[in-house]
Amino acid sequence: MLREPRNGERGGARIKAFLALVILIAFIFSAIKIVPALVNNYELQDSLQEEATFAAVNRKTDDQVRDDVQKKLDSLGIQASPKAIQISNVSGQLTISVDYTIPIDLKVYQFQLHFHPQANNTSI
Repeated sequence: MLREPRNGERGGARIKAFLALVILIAFIFSAIKIVPALVNNYELQDSLQEEATFAAVNRKTDDQVRDDVQKKLDSLGIQASPKAIQISNVSGQLTISVDYTIPIDLKVYQFQLHFHPQANNTSI
């Protein structure tokens, strides 16, 4: 029995495997750049909620709350000016919000992630 040559199929699987590997590497590289910023934002949101909840109980002033939030920003490596921290304390209802942007450089594409975490003490 003679086999017919398969010249049209030669190397096709290698190209598909190579493209799949390139896409996988690009996905992992992007995730390494983006996920830490998302995790830091989540940690900041949690910290803001905790700060807002206990600030009234601990009788903290707005400046003390602002200092605590700035310390958390510094510990997370988030570059935000003190003006980006907004604190509103109206008749016992404290609201804390921070507005900041993180630049992401993926070597071939640069963009900025904009975050605006906010917390208040209405859960008390």
